[in-house]
Amino acid sequence: QVHLVESGGGLVQPGGSLKLSCAASGFTFRSAAMSWYRQAPGKERELVAFITNHSGVTNYADSVKGRFTISRDNAKNTVYLQMNSLKPEDTAVYYCRSHLGDYWGQGTQVTVSS
Repeated sequence: QVHLVESGGGLVQPGGSLKLSCAASGFTFRSAAMSWYRQAPGKERELVAFITNHSGVTNYADSVKGRFTISRDNAKNTVYLQMNSLKPEDTAVYYCRSHLGDYWGQGTQVTVSS
């Protein structure tokens, strides 16, 4: 059974940092491209960052380029999202997604507020 479990969300002040983790199980993680999405209240879910499987090539939404970094540790079956210089508009539920079989995690809330 496939599981994707996000963690690391919380409340942070503008300009602060958070690191999200997504622990995967139930599939061959190293063969899966992975991504992070987010959904703010009243808005559609949007792609934030993407990382390929073997080569680890990354891509980012324009709104987070230079502030967020996606990475993966295939030995730990985990994908990460380092978020720096956070802004109130980054507030959303963040989801990880496996593109191998198209699985989603349950999401973790990130709130950026003073």
